[in-house]
Amino acid sequence: MNFDPSTLFAVFFYAFAGLLVISALRVVTVSNPVHAALFLVLAFFSASGIWMLLKAEFLSLILILVYVGAVMVLFLFVVMMLDLDLAHLRRDFKKYLPLAMLIGVVIILELSIVLIRGFIGTSSPVNILPEVVSANNTQALGYLMFTDYLYAFEIAGIILLVAIIAAVALTLRKRKDVKGQNIAEQVAVKAKDRMRIVSMDSSNEAKQDRKSKSSETESKS
Repeated sequence: MNFDPSTLFAVFFYAFAGLLVISALRVVTVSNPVHAALFLVLAFFSASGIWMLLKAEFLSLILILVYVGAVMVLFLFVVMMLDLDLAHLRRDFKKYLPLAMLIGVVIILELSIVLIRGFIGTSSPVNILPEVVSANNTQALGYLMFTDYLYAFEIAGIILLVAIIAAVALTLRKRKDVKGQNIAEQVAVKAKDRMRIVSMDSSNEAKQDRKSKSSETESKS
């Protein structure tokens, strides 16, 4: 029995696509952050399989090596080490829900515009690459990234930087059971603030010792 390559391709494509959709939904619906990170790993594996079927080998391997092998391991380590206040996050969920829905609608509209322009009214690539570049998948990707999509690439880097700063700001909070240091106060300290010299009279100490000894003898008698 011979299998049609197109049928086999369709079976693997829909299998990876269905697994990707299910795992992506579980990332945002599961309550445990560790489980959400593991479902995200599964989503990355599914997306990597789809890219491999589409002959984008470089993107497929980079997704596994970089995101699954490094970034998600770091995410799991941070999630398990941080003491996340889930009750506080759930309490403020309704407060930010309207803004989140507005941003979600804007993102959906942007993705819809990109998909409509990509699949409707386009019969040939907008920019035909040279034969030397188009023969190599990695070289073609780098050529387009740093020529036609340079500004988009730089904006994506800025967005990722803002996301990192926002994540640190959201998880950084003051705790009473943890001691911290103020670098500014340590640098601005003066010598007289570090050590205090106290002058004491030895005769006064001797008088206090005699008084304490006499009071002890009276108490014993």
